[in-house]
Amino acid sequence: MIEKIIKTARQAGEAILEFYSEDIEVYDKEDDSPLTKADLAAHHIILDALAEIDPDTPVISEESGVPEYDERKHWKKFWIVDPLDGTKEFIKKNGEFTVNIALIEDGKPVLGVVYLPAKDVMYFGEKNLGSYKSEQQKEAVRIYSKAADISKPVTVIQSRSHGSDTLKDDLAEKGIKMKDSVKAGSSLKFCLVAEGKADIYPRMGPTMEWDVAAGDCVYRNSAQNGEHYSPLTYNKPDLKNSGFLIGLNENVEF
Repeated sequence: MIEKIIKTARQAGEAILEFYSEDIEVYDKEDDSPLTKADLAAHHIILDALAEIDPDTPVISEESGVPEYDERKHWKKFWIVDPLDGTKEFIKKNGEFTVNIALIEDGKPVLGVVYLPAKDVMYFGEKNLGSYKSEQQKEAVRIYSKAADISKPVTVIQSRSHGSDTLKDDLAEKGIKMKDSVKAGSSLKFCLVAEGKADIYPRMGPTMEWDVAAGDCVYRNSAQNGEHYSPLTYNKPDLKNSGFLIGLNENVEF
């Protein structure tokens, strides 16, 4: 199944790039977050594909309505999609936007695909099969990461659009010393931790489950053996995450 999801993510990415060279029209959603025609084009491609690939499993997309929790709480399995994660990065045309598709089972991501269309880089992970990276459609390479050793200073990745001026001090309060920091957009942050280019990814502010599920799956399955710990959970009543830290064997709240 994952090959079909990879193909779908690439098709959605190709649709997004059709709008990338144009003057991008931006609309405001009810929560004041930006929306473009590229978001909607990718949304329809992914939902149509999932309806063929896995018609019996419900789908939540950022660009569609979310069913009431009374209905969702009985779901054992569902797809969660962010057709264009990092719309702000897309508008800025810096290339750091992604297509995110994940399958959730029993509250955990068991399959996740993160595609960077502008760079033609594909990350994917699946429970019991590990995590991989493919560049320019070359053969996928297994990627690995270790839980951070916070007895010494660490490399921290933070959001390009939602960075924190107090991050170094906030981490110090938790007993974590920052050696240096790297900025990146969208769910790419999870993937850079998964391939060992950063030690931890702290997120101070809120996110939605569709923002994190695919990247979280790539990170979880990048362990040398088994699966990394992640503090993130899925199918919550409001689908909203509070602050979190990826890269440790324990939960650190912000």
